[in-house]
Amino acid sequence: MNIWIAIGLTAVGCYLAKLLGLLVPAGALERPLVQRMAALLPVALLAALTAQQTFGDAQHLVLDARAAGLGAAAIALVLRAPFLVVVGAAVVVTALTRALF
Repeated sequence: MNIWIAIGLTAVGCYLAKLLGLLVPAGALERPLVQRMAALLPVALLAALTAQQTFGDAQHLVLDARAAGLGAAAIALVLRAPFLVVVGAAVVVTALTRALF
């Protein structure tokens, strides 16, 4: 398959997904369950992506420096550190772990 065909099909698919979202009746969007799911779904998807990128390597479960960096970021978040401090802690711990091991 040519790469441009794949790009074109992806663009059409995105447009159709957007169109389907616009066709949903307003009454369906005002339900409390739908609003709650719409608020929580991005968080769940981001958490799943983070877990997959941190602990996944093709078909295997991996525990390496990325996990240490994620742990450092989690501790910084629990301590209510500013965002840049959280990112900085994750970067420093990941780099140190990779350098030492």
